[in-house]
Amino acid sequence: MTSRVAAALVGGYAMAYGFTAFLSLALPLGRVDRVAFATLFAFAAWCAAAIYVFAARSAWRAWMAPLGLGLALWGITLLFPEAAARP
Repeated sequence: MTSRVAAALVGGYAMAYGFTAFLSLALPLGRVDRVAFATLFAFAAWCAAAIYVFAARSAWRAWMAPLGLGLALWGITLLFPEAAARP
């Protein structure tokens, strides 16, 4: 149980951060609107990660799915630094 709670907190945070970073670059809105929408969506992503963690079949999956998705989205964001400079 402790591992799943930690996975919900840490993995959920990583996934929420990855979604925020990715959506801040990918959305076709103005900079302020992109960041605001992405930040609001991060709360929903964190809740979804927490629900998934407690529904996962194993503790390994509970850790790897949110962390993997968050790191993948963050990695995609790092591949396109010029997109962060657009207005």
